[in-house]
This record gives sequence, C-alpha cells and structure tokens, in this order.
Amino acid sequence: MLTTIVFDADETLIDLRPAVTGGLVAVLEEMRQLTPAAADVSLADLEADWAVVFGESPAAPIIEIRRAALTRSLSRAGLDAHLDAIAALFFARRFALTRPFPDVQPALALLRDRWTLGFATNGNSRTERCGLAGEFAFELYAHENGVPKKPAPEFYAAVVDAAGVPASRVVYVGDSLDHDVVAAQRAGLRAVWLNRLALPCPADVFPDGQVPTMAELPSLLADLAGESSPDHSRVP
Repeated sequence: MLTTIVFDADETLIDLRPAVTGGLVAVLEEMRQLTPAAADVSLADLEADWAVVFGESPAAPIIEIRRAALTRSLSRAGLDAHLDAIAALFFARRFALTRPFPDVQPALALLRDRWTLGFATNGNSRTERCGLAGEFAFELYAHENGVPKKPAPEFYAAVVDAAGVPASRVVYVGDSLDHDVVAAQRAGLRAVWLNRLALPCPADVFPDGQVPTMAELPSLLADLAGESSPDHSRVP
C-alpha cells in the first residue's frame, strides 16, 4: 500500500535554470562594474566554471560547489577578494527568481488529499525560499544531519526514516533517472520519472511510471496504488 510521495526539488518541482541564469547575469554585471578586466568574461565562462567544479567534486554540498565556481570566475578578472559579496549577490538573485513550475501547486493540492507528501533534495532550494513553504509534511536536505547526497543509499534511508513507513510504501518522484529512479528503486522505494524534456528511457532502466508533467501524476499514482507489489520489469 502506498502512503507517501516524496519529491526531488530542482527541475522536478522547481524551475531552476532561469533563476541560476539570472543569478549569474547579476554576477557578471557586477564584475564588469568592478573592473574593466571583466569585459572579456562571458556568461558561458561562468557556466563552464560551475561545470568544472561540479565535475571535480560532485558529492560536495551545492553551496560549496557554487562558491568554488564563483572563485574560478572571479579569478578570471582578478576579483578574488570580492568572493563573499559576489556570492551573496548570486544567491540573493537566484532565490528571488526561483519559482515552482506552474503545474506543481495544483498537483500537490490534489495529492495531499490522499497521500503524505515529502520533499528531499541534494540542492539548496529550501521550500521557504522557492515558493513551496508549508506544502510538505517533511523536508530532507543532503548534508544536513549527516545525510549524503543522492544517489547514496543513506539518502534514501533517511527519506524512509522521515516518512515513518516501510520503503515499499514510498514513491520518489524526480527528473534524474540515475539519482531519482534507479537509486530509489535500489533502496526499495518505488520511483516515478518526471520526464519534462521527453527524453528517451534507456532499455535497462524501468521506472515504476513516468509522466511529462505534474498534472498527470495524480492519475498515475492512483494506478500504482492499485498494484499489489512493485514490478521493475515493466516498461512504462
């Protein structure tokens, strides 16, 4: 019996990309105000700095990765001493622009009538800063209270502990096949792929279901709730 639906945050519930881009644009504008040497620094350079740091330390806390990426970006223009102020500017702008996708809150309102809802993320998109305050019965953030980032099994053990029910009663919903589907299933949860980009599903990955939008999730979960046991051999 399913009792609990737990959601990933970024690119599942939260439209993160416009907010991050807006934050980086604000950083670039400030850099160019501070020194002419930043004239040759581009938005693509700032995005590349994130990619390099994330590639080197994917398990690090997101805030640390962002600060390290900004350090690389500031070094391009000799602005290393401005890290704290620039980081504060980035995060202020990033969170000011962060919003849920339009389909999120109507779907959560429907789901809440039937299931307990949870929020569990690797990132730093806290609900109260992203337009989702009060939506969930519990929230879990990687790197708080010793919880590692997905896809670590300990992350999902913490999800199950927060839910207070057996793993078989929990469905995890997210946009990443590796982190939100495969890892959740290995930990004994069911997993739904929210495939907003209409990507193909690899032949060796078997979500318990997939939907293109949150609007279709309530009906899918109702179908899953009628199943007697998980079936990971089923192609959605």
